[in-house]
Amino acid sequence: MRHALGYRKLNRTSEHRKALLKNMLNSLIKYEQIITTLPKAKELKPQIDKVITIGKKNVLSNKKRLFSKLQDKKSVTKVFDELSKRYSARKGGYSRVLKAGYRTGDDAPMAVIELVDRNPEAKKVDKPKKTETKDKKKEAQTEPKVASK
Repeated sequence: MRHALGYRKLNRTSEHRKALLKNMLNSLIKYEQIITTLPKAKELKPQIDKVITIGKKNVLSNKKRLFSKLQDKKSVTKVFDELSKRYSARKGGYSRVLKAGYRTGDDAPMAVIELVDRNPEAKKVDKPKKTETKDKKKEAQTEPKVASK
């Protein structure tokens, strides 16, 4: 009998599953909170905990190990620079999975996976600041139009 052995296959091939989890790891490190389905979040939780544990010991071999796993230089530097310092006193349990209801289209159970002491500003990494776009619009409107002859 094979009760509860192995891992969730998530209805994907092995290459697709590895790529999915690598991308989700990178997104979780970048934004510190992501919304996904419950089985994916449960599969991701032990992996992010292992990544942070590896990052707590700042040696070259661990940097190479993390880079081979994540394949993103920014994620590796964030793990070693920010996350390892943030969780230096914590012995484990760096992430949590919160159930978030069901998706409307297919009724799949959704979950929020986040780092425990996350930075709320990390979610706004890619979003442009509204003040910059407003300033550019104002400048474009106030510039005098030159009549061409």
